[in-house]
Amino acid sequence: MRPVATLALILSASAGVALAAESATPAAVVAAERAFAADGYAMGIKRSFLKHSSPRAIVIQPKPVNAHESLEASPDGKPDDPKLEWWPQWAGISRSGDLGFTTGPYSLGGKRRGYYFTVWKRQMDGEWKWLFDGGTSSSAEGAPGPGGAVGYLKPSGVEPIETGLALTQVLKAEDELAKAARKDLLAAYLTVLACDGRVQGSPAAPATDCRSGEVELKTRAATAQMRTLGSEASEAGDLAWTYGAIDWLKDGQPGKGHYVRVWQRRPEGWRIVFDELLVTPPQPPAN
Repeated sequence: MRPVATLALILSASAGVALAAESATPAAVVAAERAFAADGYAMGIKRSFLKHSSPRAIVIQPKPVNAHESLEASPDGKPDDPKLEWWPQWAGISRSGDLGFTTGPYSLGGKRRGYYFTVWKRQMDGEWKWLFDGGTSSSAEGAPGPGGAVGYLKPSGVEPIETGLALTQVLKAEDELAKAARKDLLAAYLTVLACDGRVQGSPAAPATDCRSGEVELKTRAATAQMRTLGSEASEAGDLAWTYGAIDWLKDGQPGKGHYVRVWQRRPEGWRIVFDELLVTPPQPPAN
């Protein structure tokens, strides 16, 4: 009876993925982000970030660290601290409805400071927790306010594949991108960047199409060394996020930082639909 039971489980799981593919909508992660933001305003940064993050969530400070350990070690906020506010402007979710993201402007003390990016994971109990949260100082001056409409990443429409296979394919795509970027970073990106994706990291507003994406990528070094540090794919194998370290030389000056990406599997292969560069601030000279 074991093979029959196993087949039943496989069919049940497949049906669950198919059902999720029909009903999954980024509205779920948008709601999670808005609840997170509301708590951030009402409860303060430390308590809200702990409440809404997964125990394995990471932040870049300036290296990847466990978010909970970092938050627990940080001081509690004060009632008169400048308020941090943020709101989603663009979001996406996997066909299986278990992995998603949002990005949008953030402000501190009423002044817009840049764009945040959050990766979300649906937990076993159905609750959403974030796995990564970080942002850049990209201009948000012309962006809609908190009441503006949220744009959605279009579903890829591909059939589900096993998560392990998806990760293998994504890591191969990462390796190929890194290898090509050692010779020509712009050309390497343009082979895998989706025209409906987002690229951010410079002081300019985030790029939202191929033309502005190319302009944004030209603000980076001509070549770079990249290495993947972590990755995770959705249950349907159609969406994955990765992060890693990056080093470069630009105008004779060395630089380093980290990248965070979202890959979407499409009929033509895996494509980058979000890319964020987080530059490590230069260290002051030792006394």
